[in-house]
Amino acid sequence: MQGATFMSHLLELRDRLMRGGGAVLVLFIAAAPFANTLYEYLAMPLMAALPEGNSMISTEPHGPFFVPFKFAFAFATAVAMPYLLYQLWAFVAPGLYEHEKRLTIPLLLSSSILFYLGILFAYFVVFPVIFAFFTSTAPEGVLVMTDISAYLSFVLKLFFAFGLAFEVPVATVLLVRMGITTPAKLSTKRPYIIVGAFIVGMLMTPPDIFSQTMLAIPVWLLFEAGLYFSRSIKPRSKTESEDHDEDDEAMERELEEGVAEFERLDSQDTPPRA
Repeated sequence: MQGATFMSHLLELRDRLMRGGGAVLVLFIAAAPFANTLYEYLAMPLMAALPEGNSMISTEPHGPFFVPFKFAFAFATAVAMPYLLYQLWAFVAPGLYEHEKRLTIPLLLSSSILFYLGILFAYFVVFPVIFAFFTSTAPEGVLVMTDISAYLSFVLKLFFAFGLAFEVPVATVLLVRMGITTPAKLSTKRPYIIVGAFIVGMLMTPPDIFSQTMLAIPVWLLFEAGLYFSRSIKPRSKTESEDHDEDDEAMERELEEGVAEFERLDSQDTPPRA
């Protein structure tokens, strides 16, 4: 019975992964015919900042064909993110308490919205500033002609950095809900949070003060927002923590028994050596 339960978890995980991958594939097929148009929108902040007569280039023969499709796939994945998070929630939901399920849905919605807000903030606010700064610092006689593949890698990195940074309120609420810390303790650590925000901005953005500051300040403000909302969150009680520990131990025993069942079946299928 335990082995069957373990197998059912694996089959459920496979089904969730296939559904998520299928959603991304469907969205990619829908976006592929518009790959060049999508990339043109992506390149608009840089094109607007380039001096007159300059343009983007491709240093690889296959770049003009493959790079827009790479962005179309990334675009499809970003659009499917709420559905992917839902599949993750549906997989872990059976192991959650009812009050945790009620909290999970708002967290999934808020994390998706904040992720998209981070991307939009990077595109409409950060990109025009940093690209104008980069192009204005070019030495006399140097033509700023960015490779389309390098540009794609650069902006996707910033999209991920700002999308992840905007998840700070969700992380703050989860820390308080799990009982790891309290709003009062977080308030006393505010100076360290601000310094940490600038360090994160330094590590996740290009080496210029503008993009670092434009990431650090939203992280700090979002931390304050998460701190405000966490004051209304009830930390997990000791009884709930003990129940979760028991569930974790039961899951570990189930996993060990499932692995043992696989090994037993494998040994039965292996023919004896001569």
